[in-house]
Amino acid sequence: MEFENLLTLIKTVSDSKLTDLKYEENGVKLHLTKKRGTVQAETVQKVSAAAEAPSVPEVVTEPEGKIMHSPLVGVFYTAPAEDAENFVSVGDVVKKGQTMAIIEAMKLMNEIECEYDGIVEEVYAANGQPVEYGQPLFRIK
Repeated sequence: MEFENLLTLIKTVSDSKLTDLKYEENGVKLHLTKKRGTVQAETVQKVSAAAEAPSVPEVVTEPEGKIMHSPLVGVFYTAPAEDAENFVSVGDVVKKGQTMAIIEAMKLMNEIECEYDGIVEEVYAANGQPVEYGQPLFRIK
């Protein structure tokens, strides 16, 4: 199961009235239980035909805030030029529509605009780093 799908499944269970969910696919077993409004992954294991590994309880927590994802594949830039200040930094107050970064794709510079009002809590990509479509770029709270 892909990580994004796993996060979606955990959020769905968390938002629902379900208190327990067991799921198995391609030898991977997942058991989610909800207690006091949080989701806890109790057993996550890869099962082989020869032997089963003991399960290890693991608590899965989602960071607070909203995640902005890359809308395209390209190179991520935090500033409009090498000698310029970054568009935003951790702790900055941002408004919807404000330029957050630039992604260069096919020799075009695409401004990435903020999708939410809030405070920049985390920047996931580094200046000059290649990014993929859907990759997390910023967390806004």
